[in-house]
Amino acid sequence: MLLVIDAGNTNVVFALFEGDKSVGVWRSATNVQRTADEYAVFLHALMEKAGLKSSKVQAAILGSVVPEANFHFTKLCRDHFNCEPLIVGSFEVKVGIKILLDRPEEIGADRIINAVSGAASYKPPLLIVDFGTATTFDVVDVDGNYCGGAIAPGINLSLQALHMAAAKLPRIGIAPTKNVIGKNTNDAIKSGIYWGYVCLIDGMITKIKKEFGKPMTVIATGGLAKLFSNAVEGINHFDADLTLRGLKIIYERNR
Repeated sequence: MLLVIDAGNTNVVFALFEGDKSVGVWRSATNVQRTADEYAVFLHALMEKAGLKSSKVQAAILGSVVPEANFHFTKLCRDHFNCEPLIVGSFEVKVGIKILLDRPEEIGADRIINAVSGAASYKPPLLIVDFGTATTFDVVDVDGNYCGGAIAPGINLSLQALHMAAAKLPRIGIAPTKNVIGKNTNDAIKSGIYWGYVCLIDGMITKIKKEFGKPMTVIATGGLAKLFSNAVEGINHFDADLTLRGLKIIYERNR
């Protein structure tokens, strides 16, 4: 089995693949203080519950945007699964696409992984919108290469900033509202956050398509993508497993 680790700023997603089939997916809050042993206890318990044997894990791949946690993930693979993980972004790992940026070394591993997965799963050119800690827009050209994008604050970050900066405004959950015009403070915040982000995403999709100059397939992924994919007219596909699948593809290209 292949252990896939997708380490984001908010959550870490662990997945196990047996051949092409995903046999387990588990999520944990990102915490740079969490040790390899703590992750091992978490994973082994969930694997046992799912009827999966840790001894069958033969390889691992890590995609991380949290450098401080990479030591613990690497140690997890070495000490508890007896394998050396491939790390996306390291010099020796080949991703199979070109990164057409001024400074390719600056791009986050998650954006590379999504581009690889998108190019392998859909016909380019593509625009991939990832609803994570940040909301990212990544463009894959007609040849399947990554050619740039945009980064906006994530939805939860905006909610947190609003609550911290305005003492009288409460914390709320993200949910669509029936009306855009709120009749109380809670509904006004819900409307502003939800429909404001719908307009942001739709507007960015429109401007990126216009600048790119060719028809593009738009894919939504990330933790909050499902909540917005039906409301944003410009999104063509919701793909919850895009990043995990991309990590598996990169592993196959390097094995």
